[in-house]
Amino acid sequence: MTREHLRVTAKSSERGFVIVAVLWILAALAALATILSVYLSNSAQALAVNDTGLQAEALVSASVELTTYQLLLAGDKARPSHGSFQFRLDDADVLVSFASETARIDLNFSSKDMLANFFVGLGADQVAAKEYADRIVGWRTRPAANTANDEEALYGAAGLAYSPRQSLFTHVNELSLVLGMPPALVDRALPFVTIFNGSSNVDVLIAPPEVIVALPGMTPSNLKDFLSVRPGLSTDTSAIADALGPAKASATIPKSTSFRILTAIKFNDGRRTSSEVVIALGGNEGPYRVLSWQDDVEAGRSPLKRSGL
Repeated sequence: MTREHLRVTAKSSERGFVIVAVLWILAALAALATILSVYLSNSAQALAVNDTGLQAEALVSASVELTTYQLLLAGDKARPSHGSFQFRLDDADVLVSFASETARIDLNFSSKDMLANFFVGLGADQVAAKEYADRIVGWRTRPAANTANDEEALYGAAGLAYSPRQSLFTHVNELSLVLGMPPALVDRALPFVTIFNGSSNVDVLIAPPEVIVALPGMTPSNLKDFLSVRPGLSTDTSAIADALGPAKASATIPKSTSFRILTAIKFNDGRRTSSEVVIALGGNEGPYRVLSWQDDVEAGRSPLKRSGL
């Protein structure tokens, strides 16, 4: 093989190595471009989701502000116990419903009989319902001084790693911690209970049927009759008492400064979301205080919808 021939062969080999190296570099650049494209796409989606969340939060805040304005504008005497309105803002349709917390049973103040009737109405048998009511009262009640703590002993005997609070409920979800409460029954009860009513009674003019049937003395037939005439009733307690019949002791309409606001949002692109906010009117730092805020609620489960509000 001649020297010239060897020189040509060496150059060809070098050229081949260069081509291979270039191909590897191009492949690496292509992979990097793919990774960058995926990263940018994911980042754009994440930013879009975050932007949607911020937009929804702003719309819910607007609905709370508008509701508060209506409630305060009416004054204490003429303040509506419930209502609804809608508005359009930021490329979204917003439907707002609000109702006083007196539409719900207060876990901290309701009587044992009312709690037992409530659970019967949700499907529990009477013996079990009375036991559930006893345990709820035991959860929220501090034992008398120098007496045995029987309620705490029950939790210990059941093998639970915690004791009853023996003070007021701080959140309705504590209901699931009450001894013996079936999870399915708790799920059915949560849309109708509160810790913000502040009264042992409920507003029968706006409460859903699941709450009204819990009133002491109320029967299914009386409930049907009452619901049929309720739309024409005013706040006159004597007329309400006549309509309630055997449950007339519950004809008083409790007042509360706490309101539950359900905001349903529909964006132009078809996306939907719902939020539920509980506020208390008044306060040292502003016209209202937010007591509870829950996003992504099921609007159909809300008593506001069940009552037709």
